[in-house]
Amino acid sequence: MITTTHVLSRVTALLAVAGAALVVVAAPASAADDQVVTRVSAAGRAAALAHWTPERMRQWVGGDSLPPAEKIGREWDGPVPAGVGRLFFTAEPGVDESCTATVVPSSSRDVALTAGHCVNGGLDRFDNPIKIVNVVFVPGYDHGKAPLGVFPVRAFAWSSTYSGPTSGTDDDAVLALDPVGGHHVADVAGTQDLSFGRPPSPVDTTLLGYPVSRAAGGEALFSCARPATLEVNSVTTTWNTDCDLAGGSSGGPWLRNFDPATGKGTLFSVTSRGTMTEDGVTTDLSGAAFTDPVRKLYERAGEL
Repeated sequence: MITTTHVLSRVTALLAVAGAALVVVAAPASAADDQVVTRVSAAGRAAALAHWTPERMRQWVGGDSLPPAEKIGREWDGPVPAGVGRLFFTAEPGVDESCTATVVPSSSRDVALTAGHCVNGGLDRFDNPIKIVNVVFVPGYDHGKAPLGVFPVRAFAWSSTYSGPTSGTDDDAVLALDPVGGHHVADVAGTQDLSFGRPPSPVDTTLLGYPVSRAAGGEALFSCARPATLEVNSVTTTWNTDCDLAGGSSGGPWLRNFDPATGKGTLFSVTSRGTMTEDGVTTDLSGAAFTDPVRKLYERAGEL
């Protein structure tokens, strides 16, 4: 059976295969020695809020080209766990997409973590950067509802060691969110703990994400509870599992010591890539192991 490796953001009609350009900058990016930062203007943030109406957020439901429903992943039963939500954005010239993100502790109380390829998609076929606009985060998203508000993204950044969606190394990004109604996202949505220590392999893992499959069209949070195994080779160091969440689950948290009763665990990776059959079925997922450059990226995120 033919398979292909793909990144797991959600392109309008189907999963994006490796090498496809998904997303990059919403405004001119500035590169420091250790990170690349994009800041979104006030006008850009207002446009994002206007763009993502409830109807537009639900646009993928019932799409004929969606991948099949998950068999291992299951719809989350109960309140959305602390800090988890859906990330919406548009890749110019006008392709709406979605990923998953998680609020993490920060000095600003405005920071979420997602996959790098959700905000850095490399180049198009003419070697031009594909710009990202209309970036918003919806914690607790549930079937078109935004119970905790819609938070525009004022800045995002990835480590300079991340080279784009064809790379599985340091596929992580931080998002700085505007407060809504005077409230910081961490105060209204809660946070998941974050650890840069590498747990022993294998590790029992709860994976969360908003897959845009025929199961729910991205409208519901799904989960897998599977062991994750560390794989080290000459190119990448990744966590791997047979979870089958479809596109849209990119950036979703990999949590150890997760307690369903409290909705809390310790985040040690995020969903990065997967293998997809010719029928559109995801057969496995991987997440980049956290590195020192990603730790430094996170430690500075509260300054964005």
